[in-house]
Amino acid sequence: MAEKVRILPDRVANQIAAGEVIERPAAVIKELVENALDAGATRIEVEFRHGGRALMRIEDNGHGMSQDNALLALERHATSKIAEAADLDQIGSYGFRGEALPSIASVSRFELQTRERGAEEGTEILINAGRIVHVRECGRPVGTRIVVTHLFNSVPARRKFLKTDQTEAAHIIQCVRLYALASPQAAFTLIEDGRVIFKSPECATLAERVAEIFGRQTAEALVPIDASEGSEEAGARTAGAGGPMRLRGLIGRPGVGRATRHEMVIFVNQRPVNSRTLNYALIESYHESLPKGRYPLAFLFFECAPAAVDVNVHPAKREVRFRSEPAVRGFVIRSVLARLRELGAEFGSPASGEAQAPPTPAAAVPVLHSAALPQTGGRVIALSGEKAALPAPQLSPFTAPRTVWPAGAVPPSTAGKLQPFAPVSAYELGEAQRLGHAASRRGGRGESPDGAAKSALLNKSSLDTALASAAQGPGHSITGSVPNTNTLRLRFVGVVHGAYALFETAAGLLLLDRRAATERVWFERLQAQFRNASVPSQRLLLAVPLELDPIATALLLDRLSFLAEHGVEVNEFGRNFFRIEAVPTWMEPAEAEGFVRDFLGQVREGRFHENNLDLMREELARLAISRAVRLPTNPSEEELRALLDELFATSHPLTSPAGRPTYVELSHTALARLLAGL
Repeated sequence: MAEKVRILPDRVANQIAAGEVIERPAAVIKELVENALDAGATRIEVEFRHGGRALMRIEDNGHGMSQDNALLALERHATSKIAEAADLDQIGSYGFRGEALPSIASVSRFELQTRERGAEEGTEILINAGRIVHVRECGRPVGTRIVVTHLFNSVPARRKFLKTDQTEAAHIIQCVRLYALASPQAAFTLIEDGRVIFKSPECATLAERVAEIFGRQTAEALVPIDASEGSEEAGARTAGAGGPMRLRGLIGRPGVGRATRHEMVIFVNQRPVNSRTLNYALIESYHESLPKGRYPLAFLFFECAPAAVDVNVHPAKREVRFRSEPAVRGFVIRSVLARLRELGAEFGSPASGEAQAPPTPAAAVPVLHSAALPQTGGRVIALSGEKAALPAPQLSPFTAPRTVWPAGAVPPSTAGKLQPFAPVSAYELGEAQRLGHAASRRGGRGESPDGAAKSALLNKSSLDTALASAAQGPGHSITGSVPNTNTLRLRFVGVVHGAYALFETAAGLLLLDRRAATERVWFERLQAQFRNASVPSQRLLLAVPLELDPIATALLLDRLSFLAEHGVEVNEFGRNFFRIEAVPTWMEPAEAEGFVRDFLGQVREGRFHENNLDLMREELARLAISRAVRLPTNPSEEELRALLDELFATSHPLTSPAGRPTYVELSHTALARLLAGL
């Protein structure tokens, strides 16, 4: 027999609704802070304990409520924001559904005190798990105070799914600072376990609020942006978007980026949202202004007509939907690109024919010191004829002693030599890779009877030598001081476009990507030295200042000893302010700040654990890539052979840390087929 359909009691319905609206303590804070801002508050104080499990308190100086309105606000779908369905197209407030307060009260011990302006006394309402305990008068100033304790005690299953106190606290801090950024005209105070996390007074500008929350260093890396479309001359472009659009706020300078998106904040009509459309547009705008894998700094406010955006598509209102997403995306890209061009960013192909790297401030991408680069011999290698006798062996350029030069300075011995290599077209590179991989798959068919066994450009004995060297472990010293039997079997042909080294072998040709190979060698050297916790530190003559936001500060304080074990000495120097006073010998001083910031970014995203140092791979790869940005255009044969030796002594010689091939193989058969098809 089928079960009877019944209407659920209000208390049960509220607990079910709370599962959608109140998923964690940060959601409680979000709803109550939104209510305070909707009430016109200019001072908001938020306190929580034990990640919000034990206590959450939100107090404001808004207009308050009468006793009747306070009781109505605790009923489901009771709201003062809308009256009919048509009002959903003109929403100008944070809240409008009337679900938050009853949902919170149904799964916690909920105490509300409020007093409206002009009333002699306030009202106090106490609710426990959805049941009203008492309603009485109380004395308090104008505004509202809400205290939530024992969250999810009435639904133990939900409480079990909460994360650690530290994780929940991080979500609360992130939530409060988002709304503090959205409303710089309001003063915010955030207290965790009795300790003030941040206290920001009323700010006249967004830049002041960013400096209060994220630090002066972050604020100084930002520039203002204010663009709009929707006037008569631009109306045709924005008609599909529902009217005029405006983009204002702060964006990072070209070259200044972060390893995570935590400082890429976007608001739509003052509401903090996670919009894939706007995120994509912003990242695309910085495509040529930031290295791959870096995210821009941005605190942007997108404004449009309320009817052009639907904010009622997500239970927690974290996502929005635009009427015309292509128009919005195009407007954001045009606006940000125009502002970047004003700052002097270069876009498109350089007229000079040389690849130009974007600016790389020390705060974002480490400065490349020329002493760490291979030195050129200045000798032109003939493209035909017998191979000349090898000169006396040289020390590998990768193990030469490094001299620390001031940021931006170039040693006299290399002045004028550090030029970017000439660009190679995508077609040329693609064809080389396609032919090379095809030749490898064919295994050298059509060659001499033993050609299949020798289809690899380096024969088995040579490869065994290289692999045996790599098998000695990550701590093996990659010196490459003297060319070994690997490269002595190869005849050096020349350098192509300054970017590729060409060698002739018994099986065909080997085309070496100098930059990719250098990245791989540097990466494995850095990884080996980072894993060796006994690497000595070098004291810095001038300490590197480091200003962080409260979340990053808490994460760093817990991991100071770990960094010290690996040679990075960081000391606290004030509220949210630190100084980097020593770095390991393998790190340049200019790389220190970026290294620590990216390390904290990985910790924040849960991608790092002290027992798994392989998770530092991304940061070490970034350092390796940054050191191989520029290469001499006229390297000597000895330097290229040393580079090849070092490459084949690594554990993964086939690719760079970013996954690009370090070399391609072209067999005699592949060359013959290529020429026969012309």
